[in-house]
Amino acid sequence: MIVVAGEALIDLVPQGTGALASLTPALGGGPFNTAVALGRLGTRTAFCSRISRDAFGEALLDRLRTTGVDVSAVQRGDEPTTLAVATVGADGSAAYSFYVEGTADRLFTVPDALPPGTRAVSFGTCSLVLEPGASAYEQLMREASAQGVFTTLDPNIRPGLIADADAYRARFRGWLPSVSLVKLSAEDAVWLGGDPREWLAAGPSAVVITRGGEGLTAYTRDGGEYSVPGERVTVVDTIGAGDTVNAALLHGLAVRDALSAEKLAALGEEGWRELLGFAARAAAITCSRAGAEPPYAHEMGDA
Repeated sequence: MIVVAGEALIDLVPQGTGALASLTPALGGGPFNTAVALGRLGTRTAFCSRISRDAFGEALLDRLRTTGVDVSAVQRGDEPTTLAVATVGADGSAAYSFYVEGTADRLFTVPDALPPGTRAVSFGTCSLVLEPGASAYEQLMREASAQGVFTTLDPNIRPGLIADADAYRARFRGWLPSVSLVKLSAEDAVWLGGDPREWLAAGPSAVVITRGGEGLTAYTRDGGEYSVPGERVTVVDTIGAGDTVNAALLHGLAVRDALSAEKLAALGEEGWRELLGFAARAAAITCSRAGAEPPYAHEMGDA
């Protein structure tokens, strides 16, 4: 069982250009997308979050259930669902503004226990920024790590949500001793400052940096550096691409029984290149269709 912990929200995606273009609601949120992608790849997955009882919340839960994701760890609340208004650029890249005040996912509390059989927990995006839930997710991360559970982190920076950039950067560094694998975009790495080798020295076994169409690079604690090119595809938009990479990496590690520091260190060059190539293929498929629509196992081949 892989647990994905974090927000589920509604993306409002413009159907045209200009500030007054019509907006179409789409199910989203980085952790939500990661859970759906894992479910589609065939990995046993559970979602750990707090979701509204409103109509949007019900739609989010329906998508998780139909994808085969266990929702028994989902908390419910009467507050509204968080909304993210997407702006898609000419190159397909997406930017977001958020409506988060008083929403359900911000009030997440630490669960008494993780679902039975949990081998890994994935964290990231808005859930690690917005209090009071951010502190609860952080506590869950530290507790899972202390129990020997493999942990992954995708900060997925949304600058408009971060009131104090320096405080967030310090908090990010404070998470690293409790994280097994960090995945982030090249843009996030620049925003955070620092260097993969510096981050590895703080605790993680590996850091994976995505560079859009240019591919992915993994840096490992033993000095390894492994890169693969991106898959060529006609990009519709990039919504959910990074979340798909998260899922593909976790799925591939689970298939290889490599959800531990020791097994991760034993992957070697061939193992890393296969894993990164699988993630690049998955992200390319997501980018080839509108919205966060990650691939199914039958579209991917072997991990």
